[in-house]
Amino acid sequence: MKILLTSTSFQDTPGQHQELLKKQGFTVDILRGPVYEDELLLIIQNYDAVICGDDEYTEEVLKRGKEGNLKYISKYGVGLDKIDLIAAKELGIPVTNCPGVNQVSVAEHVMALILCFQKNIHLQHQTTQNASWKRLIGNEIFGKTIGIIGLGAIGKELAKRANAFGLHVLAFDINKDEVFLNDHKEITFVNDIKEIFYGADIISLHVPHTKQTEHLISKDVIFNELKKAPIIVNTARGKLVDVDGIIEGLKDYKIKGYLTDVLETEPITPNEKLIGVENVIITPHVGSRTYQSVERQGLMAVNNLINMING
Repeated sequence: MKILLTSTSFQDTPGQHQELLKKQGFTVDILRGPVYEDELLLIIQNYDAVICGDDEYTEEVLKRGKEGNLKYISKYGVGLDKIDLIAAKELGIPVTNCPGVNQVSVAEHVMALILCFQKNIHLQHQTTQNASWKRLIGNEIFGKTIGIIGLGAIGKELAKRANAFGLHVLAFDINKDEVFLNDHKEITFVNDIKEIFYGADIISLHVPHTKQTEHLISKDVIFNELKKAPIIVNTARGKLVDVDGIIEGLKDYKIKGYLTDVLETEPITPNEKLIGVENVIITPHVGSRTYQSVERQGLMAVNNLINMING
């Protein structure tokens, strides 16, 4: 079988996932993703399967693949918003992903971003690199309230870590996990997302990008619903926020900071609006990019593909 591998995390990280893929005897071609529609349309028909990252598997790409050899899509990672799942189902192309393997890494990344911002670590590093000893005054997070929007695998791990740091934890999700909440009574579940907008000092986003969640943090929310000028953390998807609203909110002190691991357009481009904006920290979609998480996801992605092939 001929396989297209585009996940850069998979490619860049040595481990058992690479060894498992080699053992299968596949012919593997490598591209560094994300790979966009125009490029995929030229090549996708040549492959029996793909192990992909956030590539654009539109209806047109899937149809072109089906006209050729494409039989299976194994998504490395969790988010499936870049794959037209309806078209894939209609065309009979099974799609798998890797849930439940990156939550520890991403939850740790959220805490790292919050601590970095509140303690001015990113700014103080820059000053000492310039041989300066200018000392800024930071803030403790103890006793503050974090609102977690999306209490899935990552949200749950974040809630446990936030509680350990002495944060009060509010959580919202369209599905209420009674078992988890009974085991973690220190977490306050709210049935209305506006309670998070009203009461949180920090808001962390952990929902998929859908038509319903696009611009979940809109300009209207920023200027009319946020009461504490919170820090907003986004390690989910760039389109969950209105970037123009974020920038205006920062300038008007409606938001204290925007800490993000994701952008609307990735990789980052020279005209990214958030570059150079004060009180913004951007990391290049590395929340789950740890040796441990990559190996877990890579193994699952390869095993998912093997299982699809074997029926």
